[in-house]
Amino acid sequence: MRRKASLVLLAFAVFFAALSPLLRWYAFPRLAKIPANQYQDMVLEAKGATLLDYGTMKARKVSKVTIVQTLKGNVEAAQKIERTAGRDVVVWDGLSYVQGPDGKVVSKIPERYIFDAHSQAPVHATGEMVDGDPVKRTGIEFKWPFLTQKRDYEYFDAQTRTTNPIHYKGTQNFRGLKVYYFEQTIPWTKVAFPRTMPVKGITPESVAKTGTTRWYTTVRRFWVEPVTGAPVYGEEIHKEELRGGTLLGGRDKVTAFAGHVKMREDYIEHTVDLVKSNRTLVLLMTSYLPWGFLVLGALLLGLSLWLEARSRRPADPEPAKSSTPEPVSA
Repeated sequence: MRRKASLVLLAFAVFFAALSPLLRWYAFPRLAKIPANQYQDMVLEAKGATLLDYGTMKARKVSKVTIVQTLKGNVEAAQKIERTAGRDVVVWDGLSYVQGPDGKVVSKIPERYIFDAHSQAPVHATGEMVDGDPVKRTGIEFKWPFLTQKRDYEYFDAQTRTTNPIHYKGTQNFRGLKVYYFEQTIPWTKVAFPRTMPVKGITPESVAKTGTTRWYTTVRRFWVEPVTGAPVYGEEIHKEELRGGTLLGGRDKVTAFAGHVKMREDYIEHTVDLVKSNRTLVLLMTSYLPWGFLVLGALLLGLSLWLEARSRRPADPEPAKSSTPEPVSA
């Protein structure tokens, strides 16, 4: 019986030992993915910002500028692309809505981002765009890959429609989470006017006829939880200028927007809580279960060897019978 039990334990030991790397290196890359129907929103604010008054064409200080960003998973579009792409795809329809202190729209930029559900690498398909302009992204946007590394990444900038390095700057602690800090600087670059302008009747085409151009620069910062690859906090030091043309009345340039854009506090708290819960799920597949199965396999192997050794031990000899004759009773 001991030998049978040791063989059963040995079989389980081999099973769990083999399951450990299989779960980490085979199952995890295939099972961990972004849901196709995910919806998320975020509110950012630039307090004490500078904003252009298009009525007077002069820059003025305002109490705050609010940016509302939404990302909505388009399941139908993702399924259509998957038929030809041959892999799991996520389609995010995004909208960046900027409004002044009076609640009026400053700009409204839609975006369609198509990417691999597992690796977050861009997938090029019909419909990929920024503000109606077709684009072909390289690098990541919005989210880093699962198990983010301590290195630089390529990050897509929607304003310039270009990809630039975003640099790893170190490891920090953010509200109880170990995070990687990344920073990207976009130098002054001529960019297109948004299709939705703050003044009714004014279009990018009509502004272009005046000879006035729009320029943009930003310092982009992200604090990324490395297990999930999700940013838990982000901010930008953002500047826009209008330069030249008759629209400025002889001036060389005027500030269109300048401000330090930060996530609103309630959205920071919500994001941190969400990332903490998702982090546990990822760690189950990448650390807790693989290491647990490996330790369990080692314990079962040790127990199997111990039972095998016990089964091979010779049985204790029976006590020798006495040769002295028993007394005969009368």
